[in-house]
Amino acid sequence: MPRTNAGRRWKPELIVSKDTVSGATVRQLTNYMAHSHHFYFTYPCWYDNGRKIVIHSDRENRTNLYGVDIETGEMTQLTDWNPDLEPGGLCKNPVRDEVYFSSKGTLTALDLNTLESRVLFERPEGYVGNSADATADGKFLCAGFKQDLSDKIMMDLGHGYIGFNEYWAAMPHSMIWKIPIDGGDAQLVHEENYWMGHFNCSPNLPNIMTFCHEGPWNKVDNRIWGLDTQTGEAWKIRPTAPGEVVGHEYWMSDGEHIGYHGGNAQGGIFGSIRYDDTDRVEAPFNGHCWHFHSHMLDLVVGDGNAQQPYLLAWRFRDGQFEGPKVLAWHRGSFHTQKQHVHPCVNSRGTQVVYTADPHGYAQVFVVDVPEFEALPDRSEVTRNKEV
Repeated sequence: MPRTNAGRRWKPELIVSKDTVSGATVRQLTNYMAHSHHFYFTYPCWYDNGRKIVIHSDRENRTNLYGVDIETGEMTQLTDWNPDLEPGGLCKNPVRDEVYFSSKGTLTALDLNTLESRVLFERPEGYVGNSADATADGKFLCAGFKQDLSDKIMMDLGHGYIGFNEYWAAMPHSMIWKIPIDGGDAQLVHEENYWMGHFNCSPNLPNIMTFCHEGPWNKVDNRIWGLDTQTGEAWKIRPTAPGEVVGHEYWMSDGEHIGYHGGNAQGGIFGSIRYDDTDRVEAPFNGHCWHFHSHMLDLVVGDGNAQQPYLLAWRFRDGQFEGPKVLAWHRGSFHTQKQHVHPCVNSRGTQVVYTADPHGYAQVFVVDVPEFEALPDRSEVTRNKEV
């Protein structure tokens, strides 16, 4: 894998401004005439003690990884792939500055300081998938793969979820592998004939992870599952009753509770639950968004939608959610996966990274989080502003 431009410094493209709706400080980290986007919101890739993030950026007719300093905008190219090498998936080791990605059927490690890479695992033949996450102790990757049915089903999930329902109905064989990061034999820890996805390791408990039964939320047998990677035991988390749906689960900062959103006959819901299916906190929720993320329940951020393209904020107080407040007017289109906003709150709850394309190309932004009381109510903003 050639890396002749790895380490190349790019001129900072940083634009610092005040959001025109909330007044919050917004840092636009990229400003290139092609798409750039950050990591998927359940796989935070802040590094250098939270001063930098890893992003994908389409430059010079190829997609590569870049490290960007949030304060200065200094940008370093981390990889140099041939144009036909499209990297997929991205996660970071929680105890050292190293990231992992999928490319050409391999799971590969990249040291963010030396930019040296090494192959960790070859994807099983006859399977697809690029999602992996590092365990809390930084010793293993937990990676998921699903049966390749491209010869039977036309699929393009990144550009309109084409084939989504058909693939779910096919009940493909899926596997979760536990892969030693510093060498050793990989272990198959779970498999079943169901489409599995969203493989997320607890940021605090090294042997606990979640995965989901992917597919239409109203049709899957159970969305959120827990897995002990030492014993192989799997269990349901937040089982749904008829008429209920939940999904887009993620780990909260304590590494024990899982956030999720969904709905029932009365409307939207948002909640958190402990990984062992106890300590459930849930309340009605007002505000349609594609995705949500939070530090804990003291700050929940959603991405709105194409009709009301705002970053929205809530907090849980006295048994109910306050909000939504407007954190930023992102003006994102949500046109493809690269252009999904996917807000991700940092571990301190002080900044949110997101992707949006207000001027046509997707760019990466970081917004500082002001005091909750200082943010404008969405009802007031949408009443007074055309979008």
